Amino acid sequence: MKKAKKICSLLTLGRLEYEDTWKIQQETAAARRRDDTCDTLILVEHNHTITVGRAGSERNILASGKTLLEQGVKVIEVDRGGDVTYHGPGQIVGYPILDLKGYGQDLHRYIRLLEEVIIKTLACYGLKSYREPGLTGVWTAAGKIAAIGIGARSWVSMHGFALNVNPDMRYFGLINPCGITDRPVVSLHGLGIEAGLEEVAACLARQFAAVFAVTYRPGRVERRLVT
Repeated sequence: MKKAKKICSLLTLGRLEYEDTWKIQQETAAARRRDDTCDTLILVEHNHTITVGRAGSERNILASGKTLLEQGVKVIEVDRGGDVTYHGPGQIVGYPILDLKGYGQDLHRYIRLLEEVIIKTLACYGLKSYREPGLTGVWTAAGKIAAIGIGARSWVSMHGFALNVNPDMRYFGLINPCGITDRPVVSLHGLGIEAGLEEVAACLARQFAAVFAVTYRPGRVERRLVT
């Protein structure tokens, strides 16, 4: 007998400030730990934000505080793994809130699955991408195209991935992305692929459903989640 797929909510939030989305993540993860909701995939676009993970160093922020202020870039310390990451318009950010006990209960395997989602998404556009041994994220021959940084509490995941579709790549010059100083960062647009954000997000959601063997149910964000 074929095993039934897990149920997952899909929340597409458009462009939202990082702090507001983080609150939604926290509320959704708390509800998932209580088993008051199903697994959830959040897809969102952020305004200019630099996040610093638990293993991060502000030395990897190259711009001065004055420059960041002038360019409207916020700096936020967060409880994910990894170093310094940039988020901004033209980038798809995904936050899977999953009970990982249902997906092997293995954080390394979970990261590999997220990488697989992005690799399969890029393949839909004829782009070959791959993993780099010893590094996290997804890479092309021209450079890194997606960053991954996760967190988990009681095996419920938070944070996730960022895929560069068509961001202003100059903002990556404000940091050493993920603490890496000798490898370029690239985007779909920079590689000659003219795909819209909504189109890529829809493809990504389909690949996520395939890799994690979930089926989506309609989801919505209650205003009470944003305080």
